[in-house]
Amino acid sequence: MIGPAAQPGLPRQQLSIIAAHNRLLALQVNSTSSATPLSIIAQDMREVDQVIARRLDSGVPLIGQVSRYIIAAGGKRLRPALLLLTCGALNYRGEQRFNLAAVVEFIHTATLLHDDVVDDSALRRGNATANETFGNPASVLVGDFLYSRAFQMMVDAQNMRVMEVLADATNVIAEGEVLQLMNMHNAALDEAGYISVIRSKTAKLFEASARVGAILASSSPALEELCAAYGQAIGTAFQVIDDVLDYTGEAAVMGKNVGDDLREGKATLPLIAAMQRGTAEQRELIKAAIESGGVAMLDQVVEIVKATGALDVARLAATQEAQRAIAAARALPAGPYTDCLIQLAEQLLERQY
Repeated sequence: MIGPAAQPGLPRQQLSIIAAHNRLLALQVNSTSSATPLSIIAQDMREVDQVIARRLDSGVPLIGQVSRYIIAAGGKRLRPALLLLTCGALNYRGEQRFNLAAVVEFIHTATLLHDDVVDDSALRRGNATANETFGNPASVLVGDFLYSRAFQMMVDAQNMRVMEVLADATNVIAEGEVLQLMNMHNAALDEAGYISVIRSKTAKLFEASARVGAILASSSPALEELCAAYGQAIGTAFQVIDDVLDYTGEAAVMGKNVGDDLREGKATLPLIAAMQRGTAEQRELIKAAIESGGVAMLDQVVEIVKATGALDVARLAATQEAQRAIAAARALPAGPYTDCLIQLAEQLLERQY
């Protein structure tokens, strides 16, 4: 394993990236589990799927049609999985874990329906988006149905603390969506502003999912905060990697169009870092691309993002968040579920879609 000390000629930022990735590689080599992190909850996820199918039932045919369309499109189901893994790590085996895992998936699915309308997206997970297939009005209204159904299901838990956490998360996610909308075509957005958006828009539901698992297990405030910290960190890393893939991935693998972020005028971390590190001419080109939207300059932007090392900056940020998640998980009670939480964070940086 090559460490920073053996390569004194490298820039400090690149040395930090090498060191961070080497530490994660060491963790992966020492991992005792050969199974995928989510295999331990495979049966639990089947139970969650049954809850989802049952609670999607409605007397209005279009509601079920649109809801099932987007849920059947796939996805990693990371948010409900996180809730189930946290419950396992803290030894909670009650039935409410299935109900509340379905709740967080409904909240997430509602945000996807609304997101795709706002972003005018045509492709998600390799399929036409619901708004492309059924139209914007149906997508918005079915998203509203999923939000309201999720709140009905929260009441079933008869736990005011759970309701407080999920209601707060839903509100913060909505704020994050509005914040992102306000920053569309804003080339002046800095890294702190970017992190603020993704912590609200994406990481908050990861955080809430892990926290709810701890609440169900009647954990101490300290354990609850550790779970929340894990969720926030892994959710942040997930979104940063997603933004990296928008400039490095392939549409057939990712299930969405490459360059969608640029087309929507989103100043994500790869672009922010490229503007910080590039020449005046490169900064102006990226600034113009963000402000105008569209992908006419996509090839040039990708070239600049790669040439300036901006992707390494973004990957380092994701690596640091993954390490923060691992540190939080290591403080949880030892066991196979905790091992899987650690492994999930380790493998996150390898995602290609």
